[in-house]
Amino acid sequence: MTLLARYLSGQVLAASGFVLLALLVLFAFFDIIQELGGIWRNNYGLAQAAVVVALNIPGHLYEILPVAALIGTLFALSRLVVNSEYAVMRVSGLSTWRVAGYLGAMGVLISLLVLLLGEYVAPWSEQAAQRYKLSVTHSVVAQQFRSGLWVKDGTTFINVREVMPDSTLRGIEIYGFDADGSLGWIRAAESANWRRDKAWDLYQVMETHFSADGIHATHIERQEWRSVLTPDILGVLLIAPEKMSARTLWRYVSHLKENRQKATRYELAMWSKFISPFVIPIMMLIAMPFAIQGPRAAGTSSKIFFGIMAGLGFHLLSRLFGHLGLLNDWPVAVVSFLPLLIFLAIALAGIRWMERR
Repeated sequence: MTLLARYLSGQVLAASGFVLLALLVLFAFFDIIQELGGIWRNNYGLAQAAVVVALNIPGHLYEILPVAALIGTLFALSRLVVNSEYAVMRVSGLSTWRVAGYLGAMGVLISLLVLLLGEYVAPWSEQAAQRYKLSVTHSVVAQQFRSGLWVKDGTTFINVREVMPDSTLRGIEIYGFDADGSLGWIRAAESANWRRDKAWDLYQVMETHFSADGIHATHIERQEWRSVLTPDILGVLLIAPEKMSARTLWRYVSHLKENRQKATRYELAMWSKFISPFVIPIMMLIAMPFAIQGPRAAGTSSKIFFGIMAGLGFHLLSRLFGHLGLLNDWPVAVVSFLPLLIFLAIALAGIRWMERR
């Protein structure tokens, strides 16, 4: 690597690291404010809240690294232009396309870090934070047994064999105990769906009652069930599709397709994992046309503002295509890659325009 390449890389990485640190502090501050609502309840104090906030940091890193790379590149290049250092680089033989190549290479390296965070560290840390919060608040939820998830609700014990990412339950067994501690009844259902009026709908229910007169079993097609077990509690044990690892998403998408169920949302999340290594390089390339202008063209703050707007436009366009794809059943690969290709074309066109000036 040439001296100019090392200097440019150092400037961009230093600026991106500074922006990343600032954004992490900001996100941690917001997390602390959110956790303050549960402070001093069920032995949940400041120390426990700090642990939860710390465990959420890898997830924030995964989310904000592209933004930090964009803003850091804008700031570093704008400062080089204002100080006339970029002009010296150009006179020394450094072309705009070579600068784009250096930025692309740095973006790929940062993307590898994002890929590792999203695949291994962030999903684990999200679950670890949720489990830690459950343990310190003494919530009676266990999911480490081979028999599935266990929840205590008053005098009943609930066993759920399988919890789907969309909060659908499968293989539910509810054990009801009398005041003397004897088993009074068992209710078994094949599946359960959550209703908006804070109740579950159990399907294919077999209810068995034990009494002095004998055992009585009743089959019910559909039954309402109200319990402490809600999707909010299940959300503590699960993570959103966008925060799952690609391996988990791949397995769940295969499961849905085998059962002939719609898997578009999870396919979109999976494809976003596949294209994530390309997002950061494109973000850094988008920054170039905004940053590499004459010092009189605009101030550094204006360049950063317009560059951030371009990055925000990429994010909004990706979300728009994602929602349209869900509504219209468009091919997932096309929906995922099209915004990326559009902004890559915009970035390359901007770099070409800067080269011709």
